[in-house]
Amino acid sequence: MDWTDMKKDELERQYSPSRWSHRMSADDVIKAHVKALKEGTERARGLAQTLLNVPYGEGDGEKLDVYIPSTSSLDVHLVVYLHGGYWQFLSKEESGFMAVPLVDKGVVVVAVGYDIAPKGNMDLMVAQVRRSVVSIVQQYSHIRGLYLCGHSAGAHLAAMVLSTDWSQYSVAPQIKGAFLVSGIYDLLPILSTYVNEPLKMTEEVAVRNSPSQLVPQLKLSSSSCHIVVAVAENDSPEFRKQSEEYYKTLEAAGLNVTMEDVPDTDHFNIIEQLVDGDYRLTKLLLKMMGKS
Repeated sequence: MDWTDMKKDELERQYSPSRWSHRMSADDVIKAHVKALKEGTERARGLAQTLLNVPYGEGDGEKLDVYIPSTSSLDVHLVVYLHGGYWQFLSKEESGFMAVPLVDKGVVVVAVGYDIAPKGNMDLMVAQVRRSVVSIVQQYSHIRGLYLCGHSAGAHLAAMVLSTDWSQYSVAPQIKGAFLVSGIYDLLPILSTYVNEPLKMTEEVAVRNSPSQLVPQLKLSSSSCHIVVAVAENDSPEFRKQSEEYYKTLEAAGLNVTMEDVPDTDHFNIIEQLVDGDYRLTKLLLKMMGKS
C-alpha cells in the first residue's frame, strides 16, 4: 500500500517508531532509549578526552562535542554523529555513546548539535549540519578518513550532507563512509502527520530537503563514499520502505551502497547497540576503517 492511500491515523502509526518495538510499550521504549543514550554518553565522557561545546557557527545551538582517544595519532579516523529525535527532540548531550568502542581503536567521534524545532526549521538544520562538517574538516586537517553516522532524523541529515553542492563552501569534505540508520529520505509522507506540527514544512520545503530527490547531486559530491543504509527488522513497514527505496535509488545510480537489515532490532536499539564493540554495525564501521 502506498502512503498516499493511507488514512491519517494509519500514516501516523507508521511514522510512530515507538509503536513498533517488540520489547516494550511505546512510552517505555522511548524512556529506555534516552536512558541508554545518556548512560553510553556518560561512559564515553569517562573514557575519552573531551572537548565540549566547541562552536562551529555563530548560533547558540551550533556546537560540537569531540571525543578524542588518549592515543591520538596524527592521521586519525573521525566519525561525525548526527542525532535523531524527529528534528524536535534529543541533543548532542546524549550523543557521544558510540565513542565507547571507537576511542579504544583510536577513532575520534564528534557529536553535532543543531537547532531542533520549533527553534530551528528544516532548511536551517540542514545548513547547520553541512557547516558543522566543513568546520570539522577545517579544524582537523590531519583526518585520514571522515565518516558520517546518523540515526532516524539524523540519517536524513547525514544523507543531506552527502547531497551537498560543496562549491558554495570553502572546502569540499571527502567523506569515505556513511552509516544511515533507520532514516527518512522522502519527507512528503510526514507532512500531514504530527511530526510536521513543530516543523511547519510546506511541500516545497519537504521536496528540497528530501534526499530521495537529490541523488544526482549526491553522485556528484559523494561518489567515492561507501554508503550503508541500515534498517531495523522491527522498524515499521513505512520506515523499512523508506530505507529500501533509497537504497535501490542509490544502487541504480551506480553508487557504492550496501543495505543492512539488522535482525532482532527495533528503531531504537539498532543505534543504542553502537555502544558495543561486538555489535554488527560497530564491526562493519571498524572494518570500513581497516580497524577490524
